[in-house]
Amino acid sequence: MELTRSPLARPFPEMPEISGVTLRVSRAQYKDWDRADLTFIELDEGTAVAGVFTQSACASSEVELGREQVATGTARALIVNAGNSNAFTGYRGREAVEAIQAQVSEALGCEPGDILVSSTGVIGVPLPQDKAREGVTAAVTAAPCGWEDAALAITTTDTFAKGVHNSAIVGETRVALAGIIKGSGMIAPDMATMLGYMFTDANIAPAFLQELLTAANLKSFSCITVDGDTSTSDTVLAFATGKADHAQVTGWDSPGAYAFAAALSDMCDQLAQLVVRDGEGATKFITIRVSGAVSDESARCVGLSIANSPLVKTAIAGEDANWGRVVMAVGKAGQPADRDKLSIAFGGVWAARDGLPVDDYDEAPVAEHLKGEEIDLAVELGMGEGSARVWTCDLTHGYISINADYRS
Repeated sequence: MELTRSPLARPFPEMPEISGVTLRVSRAQYKDWDRADLTFIELDEGTAVAGVFTQSACASSEVELGREQVATGTARALIVNAGNSNAFTGYRGREAVEAIQAQVSEALGCEPGDILVSSTGVIGVPLPQDKAREGVTAAVTAAPCGWEDAALAITTTDTFAKGVHNSAIVGETRVALAGIIKGSGMIAPDMATMLGYMFTDANIAPAFLQELLTAANLKSFSCITVDGDTSTSDTVLAFATGKADHAQVTGWDSPGAYAFAAALSDMCDQLAQLVVRDGEGATKFITIRVSGAVSDESARCVGLSIANSPLVKTAIAGEDANWGRVVMAVGKAGQPADRDKLSIAFGGVWAARDGLPVDDYDEAPVAEHLKGEEIDLAVELGMGEGSARVWTCDLTHGYISINADYRS
């Protein structure tokens, strides 16, 4: 299946090297395609790790083992398989992951529990152990590659490689951050919906790295949706090699803690937005801002109700300023709302205020706004101080075409 590059795509940036991180790819050929589909990322000893995972009740063995491994706080390598999610595969799926861990740990001279594994692709097909073994053998001996090659190798229905970099001053040292992510469909956050990996040379204590990633996730990966479906394999990991020359950051009192937290949070925002920009069949990137809710979490729920509504998404795809569909989505969200306090705007133009259509509402500037690729939708609930920002994309026939042929 040939995929057309998303009109919302962004070019892959020049990414910094991260001391203590070595990237390699190989061809395990988990699907019938002519491309690298196994990414092997070696991490120096002493690398800290943090992670957030899907809340799906049908999570893969990779996720189950990943939760256990992240709890130890350290990692030596990451293996990512594309083309087969190895989810809903029972004991055979777990055996496949454990075989990969054993093979890589032997190559690196470390414990199997230091190896994290992710897989993405078709559900219900056990990961072929022979292909995995050959792919890992090729990867551990392959020449190091760049970030874009690593980002491409983890993709499935993505139409472009996704990467982001950032930096921060910790103490008197500039530390580097780099991240890659894959995701295009089956995107509806229940923590973080995709496979995303971030790396830094900063020296961050594992517990504090976990605190920072958890907080950043709530306002980034958990605020995006493409189609309302949460994957069985969703994983976001952050690795800190500790190679930068500064005192370890152990908490908010450490020098540079706030600067690093801001850099990590900003990178999570950017990576999350790239996933939405590659939403299957997407032609418009939509930012939904909800204010006046009883809490931030309530605002997020309202925002996701709007973002997941097929009626809202198809109206925007058709460039139709049908704000009545937004009213519907607010009403079904299950959150405190008052019809007579509700206000709705497109592109900064209020169509409804305090439960009523605006008397002198001029739809012409709204129609013009909806012709663009970047759509802004604002909702004011008038109930409190809670607010949230959610990102989504429109729903077009392209989404149906991609998913009707997904296994072919």
